Amino acid sequence: MAAITKSPFLLLIITLAATTIAADPDLLQDICVADLNSTLKVNGFLCKPPAAVTPDDFFFKGIAAPDATNNTLGSIVTAANVEKIPGLNTLGVSMSRIDFAPKGLNPPHTHPRATELVFVLYGTLDVGFITTANKLVAKRITHGENFVFPRGLVHFQKNNEDKPAAVIAAFNSQLPGTQAVAAALFGSSPAVPDNVLTKAFQIGTKEVEKIKSRLAPKS
Repeated sequence: MAAITKSPFLLLIITLAATTIAADPDLLQDICVADLNSTLKVNGFLCKPPAAVTPDDFFFKGIAAPDATNNTLGSIVTAANVEKIPGLNTLGVSMSRIDFAPKGLNPPHTHPRATELVFVLYGTLDVGFITTANKLVAKRITHGENFVFPRGLVHFQKNNEDKPAAVIAAFNSQLPGTQAVAAALFGSSPAVPDNVLTKAFQIGTKEVEKIKSRLAPKS
């Protein structure tokens, strides 16, 4: 190691190599429209043949209007990611629209592949995220304001008002992924063993089974 530190050039080469490995590669073509019908799986999606690309591969109108929020949580997420806009493949960006009924909740969840930046279209929300030191960073945000949720951290949005609310969320990933905390722990398949959950949450088996029954995936 001492020999390496005495050679600034060698140290620079090692640093650049590590950076290249850690970073996403640059695009090697103008576009790589996702072939969503391909049975081959890669880290991302295979490219459609250029002759098969159409303007609709870059278009989506699904977040133009509110979606229905008449569910148990009182919220609905409409994603505008590579699965809806194939032209996003390899571009590293996506969006979502989140609509909230009065008192609606987007429950605690994480995005393992992206940081999220929300912009409030209308209404007022109480939002927050929890750091790995278990510190809650929370804020009330309203029309025209932004809030950032760092990549991978558990976060939530709650409408505590008597009027609807909506946000547009931007992500630095074409497919950020979403893992809802409660659903992951109590609604997974196969199920997380009861003795894991009873010990982790310091509750009884009956309470675990009751929660599981409410969060069980709908067939």
